[in-house]
Order: sequence, then structure tokens, then C-alpha cells
Amino acid sequence: MKIYFSLILLWITLFVQAQGSPSAVLLTVDGDPVSAGEFMRVYNKNLDLVKDDTQKDIDAYLKLFINYQLKLKEAKRLGYDQDERYLKEFETYKAQLIKNYVSDSKVTEALIKEAYERMQTDIKASHILIRLDENVTDTLKVYQDVMALRNRVQNEGFDKVRAEVHDGQNIFAEELGYFSAFKMVYEFETAAYDTEVGAISMPFRSQFGYHIVQVEDKRPSLGEVTVAHIMVNSTENDSLNEAETRIHEIYRKIKQGEAFAALAKQFSDDKSTSELGGELSPFTGGQLGSPEFESVAFSLTTVGEVSQPFKTNYGWHIVKLLDKSDVPTYEEAKPEIENKIKRDSRSKIINSTLANDLRAKYSISVNPKAKAYFESILNANFFARSWELPKHFEKHKTLLTIEQDTLTYEAFGNRLLRIQQVYAGKTLPLKTVVEKEYLGFEEDAILQYHEDHLEFENEEFGYILKEYRDGLLLFELMEKEVWNAAAKDTLGLRKHYNTHSDAYFWEERMQVEIATAAKEKDIKTVQKLWKKGLSMEGINQQLNTNSAQKVIFTEGIKPLDYHAFPKDISLKKGFSKVYFNNDAYHLVKVIASLPKTQKTFDEAKGQIISDYQTILEQQWLETLKERYTVDINTEVLHDVKSQLRISK
Repeated sequence: MKIYFSLILLWITLFVQAQGSPSAVLLTVDGDPVSAGEFMRVYNKNLDLVKDDTQKDIDAYLKLFINYQLKLKEAKRLGYDQDERYLKEFETYKAQLIKNYVSDSKVTEALIKEAYERMQTDIKASHILIRLDENVTDTLKVYQDVMALRNRVQNEGFDKVRAEVHDGQNIFAEELGYFSAFKMVYEFETAAYDTEVGAISMPFRSQFGYHIVQVEDKRPSLGEVTVAHIMVNSTENDSLNEAETRIHEIYRKIKQGEAFAALAKQFSDDKSTSELGGELSPFTGGQLGSPEFESVAFSLTTVGEVSQPFKTNYGWHIVKLLDKSDVPTYEEAKPEIENKIKRDSRSKIINSTLANDLRAKYSISVNPKAKAYFESILNANFFARSWELPKHFEKHKTLLTIEQDTLTYEAFGNRLLRIQQVYAGKTLPLKTVVEKEYLGFEEDAILQYHEDHLEFENEEFGYILKEYRDGLLLFELMEKEVWNAAAKDTLGLRKHYNTHSDAYFWEERMQVEIATAAKEKDIKTVQKLWKKGLSMEGINQQLNTNSAQKVIFTEGIKPLDYHAFPKDISLKKGFSKVYFNNDAYHLVKVIASLPKTQKTFDEAKGQIISDYQTILEQQWLETLKERYTVDINTEVLHDVKSQLRISK
């Protein structure tokens, strides 16, 4: 008996919990369920936006919600959800929205912070690179060669080794000057920032090959400057220091007060900037590749300051500072850093980390025979971009299963067909190709599955996407079924106007001329001239000139609640008092008072169409209510009301 009673209590508890669950079905529209959670979410979201208190009533709002669901049902019946234009617009929005949700937020945040910290410091470095194809897996010999060069640099010095080994084809030994975050590939950047000044890194690999980097200096970031310059080319054949003489002539003109931009247009030999008054794009330390130029540019401290003439490898220059800024704060820099990360190789780290996390989340199985099969059908033609799938290609075989989704051999075969141009002219083991491409294929498939099912896994994303999907669908429906139909029904519009003509009228209005001025003395002058009989046009010509706009005149027929009138203004034919409103002085000349008047059809047409649309929509909704059956679960509704009242 106790057991039986306990079971009853358990059943009652579970039943009550089920009734209160957001997933509980509140209503059905022709059998299609709508959850209590969806209604409560929409109600709460719009509660603060609704000005009409009657719409805050739950029963009243439920009627609006049911009308909304009826329209959605009708839109799908008519096939608007399959319309090509609708689908294209929806998929475009979805693709943009997904970017905000599909990432590993912890890894992304860590990379943003790391990049920002690196932006605080400029690094001066040299490096040695031995080129190596990024797909090559047998790298021991190249690693050993780079390691041997590292030992030589430690013993003999970078300059000596560079002079002997640099060939500009397979081995590069170069001074890089100063750089900061995002200026080098990520692997190189990381090695440089992790190496102490005066030290040489251990060999590391990037997409270009194996490197070592020697860090020569680290300094606080110089920030960013924008400058304009005037350049005079100089060559070894210049006689009598022609370039130096010319640059000092220009400099004297600047000191005499002539415009820098005008002189740049006239005399600068840098044709890419001369027409812009010499202005260069903003740059940071190390970005230009001219230490002398950067040193002078960053030494200027005051906007408008002009340097003395100086020489670089490009010629003689004069520089003018246009703008200068320090490294922005973290919050200011964060959006730009995040965008750079998405375009940078760092994005692969985010995607790979997310894919690994998803591997643990989803049920994934791989055909163990697949890789061997693809190795067997690849051949040397793959590296000549002429490989084709074999005649009896087993395209329908299952390669990869993610939850209930299946990818076949055909999908991976097509990937190999597309990607073979990347491998053109290379020589790699076919097994290496298959292993690398399958890894990318699987990662892409997992991420794509995650995107395709995100609205069912992420509640917030699902809500936002559903709102847009339904809203876009209803716009298409209402535009074609109600709004355009009403606007095109000229007979119906005319009939509605004739039947309801007393609803369309002008309130009392005034035909006026209004003078507005910032200074009271100017409005007083208008008042005197108006009373002397001068016209608005005459006063306008007398007070306003090309160099001074003292008064602005407005004329026309205006309602009494016109925004330029104060609320308590009393207007009658003649002149108003001078009054101050909206931070300006006004004077109104009333030419005529127009009583409340019936609007013509053309004058009221916009309002008529709006009212007629409302009538058509109500008639249309009645047909939808007859077409579709709506069943409300009163027990769930009771619980919804209780929860909404508690949350208020």
C-alpha cells in the first residue's frame, strides 16, 4: 500500500513537473505542437516593448500568438518556406550568425590576449630558413641541417654565416628589422617572442620550411603614426648635391608658411603619394622597412610638426606628423584582433580544438578500410593534376558516420579531385596525401555537422534563428497576401473611403512663415523688418550672406503640434511673440488659420491603405481560423500563467 501510494505521489510529481516544463505542449495548430517555452520566451521578450496594457494580459497576448502561428502555418501551406529567394536570404543570415557561435571561446580568448600582449612589444630579429614543402613528412635531414647552421651562428656570428649560405632559393638568411604581432606567420612570431634577446631559437617548422630566429632587440611598441612626406630622389650621379639642394629649398618654403600638401603635389618624387599631399597610410614600427624614415617619423611628437630634411636609401625626405596613437586598450583592440585571428593561421588552432572537443561529444565511426582503398586508387597522375576516379569507383560505400549522418567514399573522392592542383609538381608518398587530406575532411565534416545541428544544441542560437526564419517567412506572406493586395485593390480602397470618410480629416492647421535664429537680436531684427512690410524673401536677402547664415526661414501649412511650436503656444493671424524653443529663437507669421477639414481621397490615401490592410488581415485571419484547428492545453496554460505572474 505504501509502495502504491508512493508511486501515485511520484506520478503526480512527474506530471506537475511535465506541465511546468518549457517543452510541454501549450497548443497545437492542426496537430503541429507549439511549446510553452516558446510562448513564454516571446511574451517576456515583448513585455517591456508593449505600450498597450491590454496586450500585457496573458489571454490577450495568447490570441496574438495564435494568430502568429496561424500565419506561419499558412505560409508553409502556400510553400513560401520553399521559395528560392527566401531560402537564399535565410541561409545568408544563418551563415553570418553561426560565426558568432561556432568557435572555441576559451581558445579564442586566449589567442586574443596573447596577440594583444605581443602588440605591446616590437622585436628586431634575423632568421635562417631552409625551404621545405609543408606536406613533406620526412624532415630529419632538414632539421639536422638547420641545427648545424644554428651551431655555426653561435660560434661564427650571423653575418658570416649569412654571407656564406644565403642563396635566395632554398636557403634564406635575412635581417628582418622590427616587427610585432600578425606581421609574421604564427609559428615564427611565437618562436621570436619566446626567445630572449641575444639568443637563438631551436629549429621550428612553418609552412615555408625550417627556421631558426636570432632575437637582437625587444622594445616597447612605438604605436602607430600617420605622416605626410615630400621625397626628392637622389642617385650616385647627382651633381652638386642636386637632391639635397632641392629638399632644402622646399624646406625653406615650408618654414615660410607655404602649405606642405601643396608643395608635396608640386615637388615630391613619390608619385604614389604626391597627389594625396604626401600622405602615407598609417604604419607601426618596422612596417615600412626603412629604419631611418621610421626613426624620424616616430620622433615627431606634435601633430603638424615638420622634420628637418634627412636622407634614406630612397632619397631625401621631409616628414610632417598628421596623427599619432599609442597601442589601444584591450577592449578597443579586441574586435580587430579577433577579425585578424579569423584570417590568420591561428584560426586553424581554434577549429582543430573545437573539432577535437566535438569528437568527444558526437558518436563518430570511420570505415577502417577506407584509407587503404584510396591509397590504392591514387597514382602519379595526382601530382600532374590529371588523376581521375576509377571507372568502378565504390562511391556509395560508407566512409564516415557522425551520429545519424553518413558521408560516403564519393565525398572524399571529390575532395581529392579538387585538391590535386595543390599537389601539382610535388613528390610525396600517396599514404601521406591520404592521411593529411582525410584529417582535413573529417575535421570539416565534424564542424559542418555541428553547424547544421547547432540550432538544436544551442538554445540561444536556436531561438534567434527561429525568430529570423519565422519573421522572414511572415514578411513574405504578409507582403503578398495582405499588404500588396490591399494597395492594388483600388475599388476596395475607394469604397472604404466613401464608407468611412468621416475618419479622414485635417485637424486645425496654420499657414505660416517661421523665422529661426540662434541669437535673439537677429530674431528681433526679423520682427522689425516683418512689421515694416518686408517679405520673407527680402529679409532673407538682407540678413543672410554667403559667409553668414543668421536666420533660417520655414514656410507651409503646419499642424498645431508642429515640432517648432512650444506646447502652450497660442497662434492667430498676424505675428506671434518671440519664443525660445529647442535651443533657438523663433518668430511665427500666421498668414491664415485653416479649420478642421475633410481630407480628399488622395490626401488620405496612405492612411486609407493602412486601415484597409488591417481590415483585410482580420478577414483573412477568420478564414485561417476556419481552415486550421487550434487546440489549447488548458492545464499547461494555467501553469504558464502561474509562472509568468511569478516572474513579473
